Amino acid sequence: MKIPEILMIETVHQPGSLARVLQVIADAGLTIDHLQALHREQGRTLWEITLEMDEETDRSLYARIDALPVARFVGKSDRVFDRHRGGKIRTVPAMPINTQQILRDVYTPGVARVCLAIRKDPAEAWQYTSIGSTVAIVTNGTAVLGLGNIGALAGLPVMEGKAALFASLAGINAVPILLGETDPVRCIDHVAAIAAGFGAIQLEDFAAPECFEIEEGLRRRLSCPVLHDDQHGTAVVVLAAALNATRQAGRDLHACVIGQVGLGAAGIGIVRLLMYTGVKRVLGADLNEAARRRFAAMGGQPASLEEIMQGCDIVIATTGVRGLIRPEMVRKGQIIFALSNPDPEIEPHVALQHGAAIAADGKGINNILGFPGLFKGALAARAKRFTDPMLVAAAECIAKLAPGHDLVPDPLDRAVHAAVASAVEAAA
Repeated sequence: MKIPEILMIETVHQPGSLARVLQVIADAGLTIDHLQALHREQGRTLWEITLEMDEETDRSLYARIDALPVARFVGKSDRVFDRHRGGKIRTVPAMPINTQQILRDVYTPGVARVCLAIRKDPAEAWQYTSIGSTVAIVTNGTAVLGLGNIGALAGLPVMEGKAALFASLAGINAVPILLGETDPVRCIDHVAAIAAGFGAIQLEDFAAPECFEIEEGLRRRLSCPVLHDDQHGTAVVVLAAALNATRQAGRDLHACVIGQVGLGAAGIGIVRLLMYTGVKRVLGADLNEAARRRFAAMGGQPASLEEIMQGCDIVIATTGVRGLIRPEMVRKGQIIFALSNPDPEIEPHVALQHGAAIAADGKGINNILGFPGLFKGALAARAKRFTDPMLVAAAECIAKLAPGHDLVPDPLDRAVHAAVASAVEAAA
């Protein structure tokens, strides 16, 4: 697995010194993810260079840089850890509490009036509490990123990241909820027991097939929107990218033969939404027999990876297996989305070199474009559940906002999330 490694390199401030460092990195076959000059003093510049490295990478790179007469390997940066230190989210009051009167109004004794009003009419909670802008992000840590079953606590940094994005991109309060439980029935019971304090529930990083049972069970029991983001958030953004990719390639999405490689949570969610929009033929590959049966029951056609690569117009991969799609498998004119993070099944530039018409990975086609607007819109509409028309409305909105030949828009553009929220609210 590729993990960012951040090197601190000092160079002499003269022409060509940084170029020599970069050449050593290039000779090692590494990709630079980020480059920043931190400071310059006494004729030397300190650089922070972020590289994508895995466990097989030859660390003698550091010595080769240090051997250059114009550079010195200083060490590694803790930038990533520094940005996580102390957590990435905070709970803050919506108003200054700086007088005795405000204290008495927001706490005791004034708060009693509001409590009694909500007891009389529970709908008043939407006006007099934060429920209308608060989401629970629930996980048991059984399928975290490309890390697998690492447990809920180890997955908390991901949950905090999601909460920070909710706040930054959509103005939503999101609270990580960690479950020390893997049994689906008990997971449903636990989430249902705390759901009253939230306007919606986002399920995150639950492994398949238990995730399907948990989501369906909660949707039956709760009267608030419940969404397993790994399924449906991913599906929304994939549909958006597919709409733009087929438009750019001059094809009709619904007439294309789709190949879904990997039939876990994301794969099943993608297939389900594509079929809902009218895609007629979908081939699917997975090593798990139960997953293939589930896919066949949906109307899909189980197939091998080779059959998918040979016969499909669009190939979508969500396997978590780095390099699964070999370059020689790519058929001229195919659209390929290799979505596993952090390492795709095939690098987009490699797929393009071997004949793909359009290729993208999970760094570009990412559910960050979906979940903030989906939940913002659902909460604004006071929806009781997420529906397929709401998901399609989000996908179509995302597709329309992509500039030029991009498949999707900038995920940090708050206007995109506001537009998605409006589309979802209207659909709800």
